[in-house]
Amino acid sequence: MSQAQPLIIDCHGHYTTAPKALENWRNQQIAGIKDPAAKPRVADLKISDDELRESIETNQLRLMKERGSDLTIFSPRASFMAHHIGDFEVSSTWAAICNELCFRVSQLFPDHFIGAAMLPQSPGVDPKTCIPELEKCVKDYGFVGINLNPDPSGGHWTSPPLTDRHWYPIYEKMVEHDIPAMVHVSTSCNACFHTTGAHYLNADTTAFMQCLQGDLFKDFPTLKFIIPHGGGAVPYHWGRFRGLAQEMKKPLLQDHLLNNIFFDTCVYHQLGIDLLTKVIPVDNILFASEMIGAVRGVDPETGHYYDDTKRYVQATANLTDEQRYKVYEGNARRVFPRLDAALKAKGK
Repeated sequence: MSQAQPLIIDCHGHYTTAPKALENWRNQQIAGIKDPAAKPRVADLKISDDELRESIETNQLRLMKERGSDLTIFSPRASFMAHHIGDFEVSSTWAAICNELCFRVSQLFPDHFIGAAMLPQSPGVDPKTCIPELEKCVKDYGFVGINLNPDPSGGHWTSPPLTDRHWYPIYEKMVEHDIPAMVHVSTSCNACFHTTGAHYLNADTTAFMQCLQGDLFKDFPTLKFIIPHGGGAVPYHWGRFRGLAQEMKKPLLQDHLLNNIFFDTCVYHQLGIDLLTKVIPVDNILFASEMIGAVRGVDPETGHYYDDTKRYVQATANLTDEQRYKVYEGNARRVFPRLDAALKAKGK
């Protein structure tokens, strides 16, 4: 696409509107943890293509057309990942079902959706157990990225930091397949942390700080992370992080982290986007809305939906048209090479 008419790529979408049968099956699976007689079979879940079409056409696709976005990188519902529930077998079965549904959506609407994988993580389980599902999604489904949960415990943070070798099996596969990870937690089961208002934003900030403290990208110089929700507190406290890096004798953040870490635009007011685009280099910002997601209402101050983030990107005085092209399209193609290849294969 030309820079005058960029392809609007939303790098952060979840299947939050899946047919009710999916939630019902999951509830049966959870019940089956205590009562094996209640455990459902995978074959018990029956969702037709018509049901998938309706769930998308009346929700995500309708709003994409209304708001002027073209393509969404689509992954299973983040709060439903719930890696803290059950064991690896439970997570593995659940991840496979959710990923297959996203793949089916991408097949039904190939011009508007392309997949990113949920991993079958489980607390205390070696991350290398996630590799078969990762590889299936990349090789068989054509997915272009993954979601990586840095806290499978659901708000208790029992896993090592992202810089620990514990995570290296996943990183090795990410580098091999040239896919990025969105660092995205799931439901909080800790009453101290509201899932979307605290746990998500805490995790975004925590992931960035973990990377700042370590030297992960010396071992994996091409590894790429997207930190969602505008980076949590990171842009607002950029001076704090710069100062901490200095005290830790780390390189400047531009050299230490910004070749590998990117931020999305899931920030739901104009001043927030203005701050993000003023503080964070434009090459590190990817357009996203997380629509339909955590905040679904209309802002009484503007009369527009909070998560209509394209309005904020369009309105900010901090971006030129060339820079908006990077935010909308260019950066996503660079951070998601498999997405770029898929678009080029379609002549886009």
